[in-house]
Amino acid sequence: MLQPLPEHALLPFILQLLLLLVVARLLGELMRRIGQPAVVGELGAGLLLGPSVFGRLLPGVADGIFTGGMVGSAPTMAVAQLGVILVLVITGFETDLRLLRGLGRSSATTSLASLALPLAAGYAVGVGLPEGFLGPQADRLTFAMFVALAVSISALAVSGRILTELDLMRRDVGQLIVGVALINELVGWVLLGLIVGVVLDGGFNLTDLLVTVASLTAFLALALTVGQRLTDRLLRGARAVGTGTAGALTTSVVVSLLAAAVTQAIGVEAALGAFVAGIVLGRSRYQSKETIHTIEVVTNGVFAPIFFATAGLFVDVGAIATPRRLFWFAVLLGTALVTKFLGSYLGARVGGTDRSTGVAVGVGLNARGTLEIVLATIALTIGVFNAVSYSTVVLVAMVSALVTPPGLRAALRRVRPSDEEAQRLERERVLATSVIADVEQALVPTRGGENSRLAARVLDLVLKPEAAVTVLTVHQPDHPDERCSCEAAMDSASAALGTRTVDRRRTVSDDPAEAVLKETALGYGLVALGMTDRFRETHELSKTLRDLLSRSTVPLLLVRHGHGASPGEYQRIVVPITGTRIGRAAQEVAYTLAAQTGASLDLLHVVARHDRSTEPVPEGRLDRLARSFTRGAPPPGPSGSSATPAEGLLVQAVARAGRFGVEANDRTLEGVTPYEGVLKTAADVGADTIVLAAQVRASEGGPFLGHGTEYLLEHAAPTVVVIVFPGDEQDDRPGDDD
Repeated sequence: MLQPLPEHALLPFILQLLLLLVVARLLGELMRRIGQPAVVGELGAGLLLGPSVFGRLLPGVADGIFTGGMVGSAPTMAVAQLGVILVLVITGFETDLRLLRGLGRSSATTSLASLALPLAAGYAVGVGLPEGFLGPQADRLTFAMFVALAVSISALAVSGRILTELDLMRRDVGQLIVGVALINELVGWVLLGLIVGVVLDGGFNLTDLLVTVASLTAFLALALTVGQRLTDRLLRGARAVGTGTAGALTTSVVVSLLAAAVTQAIGVEAALGAFVAGIVLGRSRYQSKETIHTIEVVTNGVFAPIFFATAGLFVDVGAIATPRRLFWFAVLLGTALVTKFLGSYLGARVGGTDRSTGVAVGVGLNARGTLEIVLATIALTIGVFNAVSYSTVVLVAMVSALVTPPGLRAALRRVRPSDEEAQRLERERVLATSVIADVEQALVPTRGGENSRLAARVLDLVLKPEAAVTVLTVHQPDHPDERCSCEAAMDSASAALGTRTVDRRRTVSDDPAEAVLKETALGYGLVALGMTDRFRETHELSKTLRDLLSRSTVPLLLVRHGHGASPGEYQRIVVPITGTRIGRAAQEVAYTLAAQTGASLDLLHVVARHDRSTEPVPEGRLDRLARSFTRGAPPPGPSGSSATPAEGLLVQAVARAGRFGVEANDRTLEGVTPYEGVLKTAADVGADTIVLAAQVRASEGGPFLGHGTEYLLEHAAPTVVVIVFPGDEQDDRPGDDD
């Protein structure tokens, strides 16, 4: 019969979690307010609640809460271990393997040097430490090996948390630190298992080492290949059954725990399996931002503070509070900080980084934590460490973790990104505020035809390179002969998507719209559709398109090819400027098309009412305003006043086009309707493409895109691309854009 946890054990467990969480969060927030990462305060919380402070000020209360020392706090330590698993999962979310591959030489040389020098120096210090530091079962060799490992390994969890809080994970230097810290921990866990085996078995076992290394290598290879595909299927299945964020969250936690269990079983710490799981989950095309955000909130708000606080919970500063022991603590701390810095710096420099980056890497890799605490705990358990050496090693890890954030912040002031990195970061900043350009997964329903192929081509140009696309065809259940035409349709659309990752799907249904909507519910951010030529003749949307417009919860990209120029050739693009969020989506599509194809771009603002018109803009004024806007200053007006509304819209649009790498022509028309202005401008400049935005509106006859949008789809000679948002999409500004 299942027995509940007895009250004498349950109450201390609850009080421990309560104290750890409250104190860690309060100190973390205090550190954040003075400009330091929260992890600094969270680490300090353990020292305050442990025997060093709380245990001395209120020994009776402390003994009542933290009963039984390490053993009595086993449930709390279990929660802390769950915390480190989740910390490593969210670190994996932000680890970009493509960036790490690009830093191959630097990461290899830095990893080697950052381990070799501190290992050698740590071993030397371990040999020289007094007998009073050795545990009852220790000999000098094994003790020195434990000390060497303790001072040489960077903590991936701590480094990842610091980099995340300092917003450095996407920087090259951040990825380099994370990559090297990962290799450090991989080597560290293998060496720890080897050393423990030597102590417990009384000698070195080469077979066990080779089995562990081979198992770890196999795990990494399988996780990033077969594991990635299985994870994609699981997340897709969670979406298919309609469980929403809850299903994806459960799947993500299950994958993380499974990976953690595998690495723990093969003799490597569970946290590394969680890190790999985070990479796999973050790369999945079916992962949702809501799920990632939920995991991050729960981890950073609850589990991570508890984990970091437990790091110092059992450290007794009083155990080393003698001049002789403090001297050796200082020696060990100095050895750890200096040799890790020098090794990392020299390795980074040999790998090709500049001096400032090498300094930042040397400082960033000095963070210690998880492995050192586990190592010290194991060494204490098997008798290699005693209370003095345990407190010394854990305190060294904590102090190094505490000094890393301010040191890294100071070092990074001198690090300047390369032109390539700066362009990547700027592109990512643009995408972070983009309406559609950050889509991870898009859908192209097709039955063949030029418009579908053209829609696929537009989608390929608009989406970021790593976004995945699914090509879907639907045929009637009583027409099996349509399979051949479906395959041809998928071939045509797939060819238009170039080298992009394409998933081909064919489904059987007598309701094409329902089949498309069912597929869309699996987490797509955009659906690209080619309109039929029949619309020009009948001026009526097809039933399938009407159903999709009425029921779709994601934006649709409608494409209708033009006359004259060959479909898919872009030489001149016109896009109206409206100042709404939906309008900005059309601008982003136009910017990206122009950037990818080299087409000229005309930005058009139409002032329909004469009494709202503005005086002619002086030559060069918009260029000056755009430069001012790009620098973040408010654009000046003709006499020191602010820019006019029309100028403001154009200035922002021109500046944003510049961030996409496009030089745009700005135009203003007055006294005409927007669609008349678009037609006139397209004719005047010889445009071959018009890009618009619309929002679905309800009417008695079905979904309605607006008179202007539908008129341009019916009558405009150029190709028309319309980004259509669902009817419940919130816009920034009320009003009719038609």
